[in-house]
Amino acid sequence: MLTTLKKLLSKLKSLRKKKRVVFTNGCFDILHAGHVRYLKKAKALGHILVVGLNSDSSIKKIKGETRPIVKQKDRAEVLSALTSVDYVIIFNDPTPIKLIEAIKPDVLVKGADWKRGSIVGEDVLKTYKGKIARIKLAKGRSTTDIVGKILKMHKKVI
Repeated sequence: MLTTLKKLLSKLKSLRKKKRVVFTNGCFDILHAGHVRYLKKAKALGHILVVGLNSDSSIKKIKGETRPIVKQKDRAEVLSALTSVDYVIIFNDPTPIKLIEAIKPDVLVKGADWKRGSIVGEDVLKTYKGKIARIKLAKGRSTTDIVGKILKMHKKVI
């Protein structure tokens, strides 16, 4: 469910007494099996999975003017339809640090390609004994790979 930070914090206030809150974030531009597997594994680390979704403008800053391929409203709708995802919140900043500080997740999840010490929010979690989990990514599955294959195929057709 796409939500705002204010609504999310209100819902989490009562839920977190008995439930473990897990947070992850990303662009999730062209949703693929690697994303689905990652989100299932993240959800398994707790009870409530909150996904911080980079806004279109933040993705452009990170990945360049040609991205995202899919607009934020559509990406949020697709993520919200997954049974592993409980809440989606769109953020405009380059990093989700403000969300992490406000939500205070019990578990912060990133891909295994992120090294300890470089994970945004790691210092915040240390202040209240939150946990960091790194999930192995599905090999050969990425939006960049998908776009590359499409471009390669398109060049052969022309």
